[in-house]
Amino acid sequence: MPLVSTLAVVLIVVVPSLARGEIVILDNGRFLKAESYELDGERVRIRLESGGELIMPLLRIDRVIDDEIAIEAGSGLQDSGLVPTEPLYLGFSFEQAAPQTPYGEVIFSVSKRRNVNPELVAAIVRAESAFDPLAVSHKGARGLMQLMPATGKRFGVKPNELFDSEINIEVGVTYLERLIERYSDDLPLILAAYNAGEGAVTRYRGVPPFRETQDYIRRIYSLLGLTPASGAAPGK
Repeated sequence: MPLVSTLAVVLIVVVPSLARGEIVILDNGRFLKAESYELDGERVRIRLESGGELIMPLLRIDRVIDDEIAIEAGSGLQDSGLVPTEPLYLGFSFEQAAPQTPYGEVIFSVSKRRNVNPELVAAIVRAESAFDPLAVSHKGARGLMQLMPATGKRFGVKPNELFDSEINIEVGVTYLERLIERYSDDLPLILAAYNAGEGAVTRYRGVPPFRETQDYIRRIYSLLGLTPASGAAPGK
């Protein structure tokens, strides 16, 4: 399926930032500590904790993560309860049926082509957007799989095309396919990279210590019926 579309969507011009500080990860891997992050159309205004302000294209932003540490970096996945007791086959199985969710047939078709477990894709869509194709986060992530424009750019897709449900799923599943290959079917690392970016996984040599990322992994586990090895309660 071609990754192009003529769909036109009108964006909300300004989305207020959250009060909590945030970590902004740029497309060059640089990390910025932000006192505030404000989305303004296709630009962002970043007020730095160290002082000063930056205005840059949204396309420069790889990820934005709440600046809240859950555990000490390096304490290990086992200590944080992020290793599932049951393995999950991340590839496509011909015994699987289309997920009984909105966009289930599209998810199934793209997942089959990309050799990705469609139930994993459906869980990510549910967690990311609750199946709303026009969802926009305050960070600038868009559509069903909440993809940043910088991620879309990697696959030759323009920002507004991410609101097309089929294109969004195509890009998101293709990205998942690459993460599965890069992290050798290691589900915690794959989900951490999807949420916080590959740069954060590289920087912390594993799942980053961000509470947002670790809660995200637990939430996907819960949706997939997986249990963390340490018995930690799944995220909400």
